[in-house]
Amino acid sequence: MADNGITLLSCKLRVMPARLLLLCRFFMRLDGVMLRIRDTRIYVEFQTGEVIREYTAREDKYEVVRQHTTKSRTPITPSIPKHRSFSVSPSVSATPAASKYIPSAAAPSSSTKPPAPHPHIPKSPATTTTAPSAKESAEPDPKSGKAVPASIKLAAELRKRATSVTETYIAYSICEKLVKECAIQADYIIPQRNEKNSVVPKGADGEDLGVGKGWWYEDLGLAPTFSTWAQITFLHMYILTVRLRAFPAAHAPSWHQHLLDHFFYSAEDRLVREHNIQARSLRNKYLKDLFTQWRGLLAGYDEGLVKGDAVLATAVWRNVFGGKEDVDLVGLGEVVSYMRGVIKGLDGMEDEVVADGEIQFGDPRSQRKIVEVRSKMMDTLPKEDVDLSKK
Repeated sequence: MADNGITLLSCKLRVMPARLLLLCRFFMRLDGVMLRIRDTRIYVEFQTGEVIREYTAREDKYEVVRQHTTKSRTPITPSIPKHRSFSVSPSVSATPAASKYIPSAAAPSSSTKPPAPHPHIPKSPATTTTAPSAKESAEPDPKSGKAVPASIKLAAELRKRATSVTETYIAYSICEKLVKECAIQADYIIPQRNEKNSVVPKGADGEDLGVGKGWWYEDLGLAPTFSTWAQITFLHMYILTVRLRAFPAAHAPSWHQHLLDHFFYSAEDRLVREHNIQARSLRNKYLKDLFTQWRGLLAGYDEGLVKGDAVLATAVWRNVFGGKEDVDLVGLGEVVSYMRGVIKGLDGMEDEVVADGEIQFGDPRSQRKIVEVRSKMMDTLPKEDVDLSKK
């Protein structure tokens, strides 16, 4: 409107696990002519699907508003703040909601019963192994026969009825926590990144070498590089993906997508922070390669879970160890046994416990005793093969 006034359109959106609030305000001031305000408020209850819409239109002549503000000792200025509220009259209209909405223009009263909490925010008994309190009854599970706290059963029932609209917001937050837990397993730093005129050491394949701690680097002897970090993170993400596939069909896609999205956010941040790759085109090239690797290892690990440990070990050797010939076979066996054990452990958890995001991974060093046990299949092999395996 140039120098003749001002127009502003503001929107405020607040999304919570159980409901959504939206406020849109249009404000117009035409100097010397009029002032106008249009407010639209929308309230959405996810559990019941109810929508409440309120539309209010107010306007008055410029001189009337100016006189009103003069009487109240608040003179009008050439520039009105964005959220300035005027007590203009008369109110042009306050229309109720349309027929497809709930026939009420008022916001929910304080006496309205709040909806049940979302099942992905369970109470503390759902995420602990302590026995249920006296106030909480426990009924046996028909499948396992174990006592299941009533809160978990209620959460499971509510989760079945939760809409996909609610699910995606819960999944986004929890998947961020899960990806951080996956990424920290092979975390590393490059000390030279903050030193002037320093040279970052390179590996045999030309990658930047960092400094990392933990079983994967210190015991298994993997190089602390970006590729190693990505593959170990992928391995733990795959373990979670196997468990997320058991979520209800309407919810699982959101969890898969957000898990992958948060990984790529983390990977891009690492490329900038640790490797000082500022060019977006170069970062996108790395990320596209990672996506291709992710699709490939999904197929490889899935085949290994179905066909046996030998096939799964081949997939781990190809992805995590880069297909190198001097691989630590005992360490490779520990990784395979670790994957099997964690997948089995997650399978025994309730959906609500997994979806709470409080999952911590260990490391494969605890599997060494299991790997060193002689397999009974060795007795069925020809003597020449057994002698060769000892070398």
